[in-house]
This record gives sequence, C-alpha cells and structure tokens, in this order.
Amino acid sequence: MNFSEVFKLSSLLCKFSPDGKYLASCVQYRLVVRDVNTLQILQLYTCLDQIQHIEWSADSLFILCALYKRGLVQVWSLEQPEWHCRIDEGSAGLVASCWSPDGRHILNTTEFHLRITVWSLCTKSVSYIKYPKACQQGMTFTRDGHYMALAERRDCKDYVSIFVCSDWQLLRHFDTDTQDLAGIEWAPNGCVLAVWDTCLEYKVLLYSLDGRPLSAYSAYEWSLGIKSVAWSPSSQFLAVGSYDGKVRILNHVTWKMITEFGHPATITNPKIVVYKEAEKSPQLALGRLAFPPPRAAASPLGTMESKYEIASVPVALQTLKPVADRANPKIGIGVLAFSPDNYFLATRNDNIPNAVWIWDIQKLRLFVVLEQLSPVRSFQWDPQRPRLAICTGGSKVYLWSPAGCVSVQVPGEGDFQVLSLCWHLNGDSLALLSKDHFCLCFLETEEGSVQPPDSWATTGRTCA
Repeated sequence: MNFSEVFKLSSLLCKFSPDGKYLASCVQYRLVVRDVNTLQILQLYTCLDQIQHIEWSADSLFILCALYKRGLVQVWSLEQPEWHCRIDEGSAGLVASCWSPDGRHILNTTEFHLRITVWSLCTKSVSYIKYPKACQQGMTFTRDGHYMALAERRDCKDYVSIFVCSDWQLLRHFDTDTQDLAGIEWAPNGCVLAVWDTCLEYKVLLYSLDGRPLSAYSAYEWSLGIKSVAWSPSSQFLAVGSYDGKVRILNHVTWKMITEFGHPATITNPKIVVYKEAEKSPQLALGRLAFPPPRAAASPLGTMESKYEIASVPVALQTLKPVADRANPKIGIGVLAFSPDNYFLATRNDNIPNAVWIWDIQKLRLFVVLEQLSPVRSFQWDPQRPRLAICTGGSKVYLWSPAGCVSVQVPGEGDFQVLSLCWHLNGDSLALLSKDHFCLCFLETEEGSVQPPDSWATTGRTCA
C-alpha cells in the first residue's frame, strides 16, 4: 500500500470526477484540478471568494464552485479553460447548488427555500420552481437522469412534484400523507420513490413514477422514528434505520418488513466475529532516546501501533449515554450503506459510536462487528468490490473485506487526522481528507486489478 505526498485542502472539498480521470480540490478561493494518475496540476482556477461547495458535471467536462456567502456560482470548463460562467442570485441569496443529470443545467436554491432557479448553460434560459421544502433530502434524480422528484411545502401540507429533466415540464404533482416530510429517495431502478416523515413519526411511504401510492409502513408510534434510509443497489430492499437502534428491511414485492437488525451493546452469539482495535506503544531502545523527544515521538497518535484482535464473546461494546434534554440525541442508526454487490449492509448505531456493524444480506444475519478505539466518523464501500474503508478522525485508515481487516498508518510528519474519505471509481485508490490537507492511498494491485493483500489475516496487521 502506497501513499502520495500531502497536498493543501480547505473545507474537506476534494472530489474525483465521474469518469475517474481527474481530482478536484479547493484551497481557499482556488480550484485545483489534477490528473489522477500523475497528480500533476492540469488546471488552476481562481474564484471571487472562498469556495464552499464543488460538484462535477456528469460528463466530467465542467465543474461548479458555489460561493454561498456571495450568492454566486462559478462554472469552469476543462476542455476550454478560457471559458467560464458566473451565476449571481442577487438579493435572493444561495443555500444550495447542484448539476442536473445532463450536465448542462444548474439548480440553485435561494435563501429561505423560496424557489429553485434552473439555469441553462446552453440556451442561457432561466426557469423557476416554487415552494421547495427545506428538509433533510428534498430533491432526488432517477439514476438514468430522466426525472427529478422535489419535495414541496404549500398551504401547510407536503407535496411531491415529478419533473421531466429534458425540458423541466411538470409530469406529476401529488400530496403525501406526512405530517412534516423529511426526505425522498428514488430506488436505483427509478420505478419507486420512497418518502419518509419527520423523526417525530415513524412512517415510510412508497409511490410509483406516476404518483400512485404503493404502500405505507410504520413500525411503531409515539416515539422518535426514522433517522436514516438506504436503497440496496438492486432496488430489492429498502433499509430503514430508526431511533430505537434497529434497522428494518422492507422487500420490493410486498413492501413488508422481512427482518429487523438490532444493535445490542453486548455481543453474545459465538458465530459473530468481533474485531477490536488494539494499540500498543512500540518498544524503544533507551540508549537511542532523544531529549526532548522529536514531535513525532511526542505525539501519542503518531507513535501508537494499531492492529485488530478477535475478541471472545461475550463482548461488551462501548456505549454513549445520550443527553435526553437536547435536540438530535446521539441515539439510533445514523448511517446505512449497502455494498455495491448487495451482499452486505454496514451500519452505525450512534449511541455505540465506536462500532461498525456489517450484516450479511443473503442470510439476513449479523456477520462482523468492528470496534474502534475512537468514534467512527465516516465509512464508505469500494465501488467495485465488497471492501469497506473506515476513518475515526485519527492518523489511521481501516479497511475490511470478507478476508479480514487491517489498520493502516498514514505516513508523514505530524498528525494527519483522517476526517473523511472517498473512493476512486475503479476502487484502486482512496482520497484521505484532513482539516487542511489530503493525500491519496494507492492499494496493491495484481495484473491490473486490485486484490486484498495476502497478509490480510483475520487478526489484521499494521501497515506503515
């Protein structure tokens, strides 16, 4: 496993292009575009103010930079570096900006969610969509890019509008049986739209493309409800994570629950493998110690070796007692993610923050639990194979596959605290992001394809 040199970064803004050829990163008001293979700078763009959001167009030919403080969006072209576009929302302000699936329209959401402005880069025409709802996830596109669903709020009621992305004509408009709609999400096949209600009420609604209600599901009443939702890549399952610490799996035939996954604080089943991260200080020869110790030796995180050990059941996981009198308590299933081959589901229960739970979807049972020494900040599946990357805000990145798991120390001077990560399209490299820097981690390959190293034993190992 190899690492690139460390590059400067601001606001964790670093993204691979959809075609996998480029890597965009931001340093204050500058946008840097690099070649993925050589990491050489291909283009350097200067914006009018600090960049707060970047996004590639679907064809990787354009990239937008949103400057929310100024209400501006600047668009840059990779094919024609001298061409650029500036969109100014003026006094309406700007809180969100994104590409349409065709990569030729930009959708800007104004302050207070008064409207969405659709700007065309080709014809310079402008369209307006009124009443967008300010919620957790109020806009979603079908994977083929043909349709957009938008959550709306008007006259104290929730609605969903479905638009045709080619001409932005309204296809369907219908009200939803929700008290305070929290999010919407298309199934990957684009045939079903999932709608879920506020966390104060457990309710999931399923609608067809033409707005017909297909089913409604509620697990319980009078308690905090849904916290996270995820479709399986095959569209066969809908995973619903809730504040009661359980994940319920709905099937695509009857839309009924086929099983529920609990997240107990103690693992007692001997068939479940529990990996616990263990750290120990390396042995130092007393005669070779320097006084004062160098910075790397003085830092606990920089000197601690880490590995995974298989724990013997029963295993008591570290739990976090939530603060009951504050909003958004740290309880329940905060993150859900299916592996690209539909075989596994990874989850995190927010009041057991150090653990990642990996479920076998074929057998509908718990497969592995990984317990870290620090709370899990982020995890993401390899786009090409069942391999999970995890970060905890420390100087290590963790990888799991069915063959085992490994702890990898990020080399370099000082502390490189990995706050977020993202995979390359091919799964052969991983961008590791810290507060002010980023680097690439290149995984070992064999005959042009990425394979888990043979040394990924079930007990794991330390890489430097």
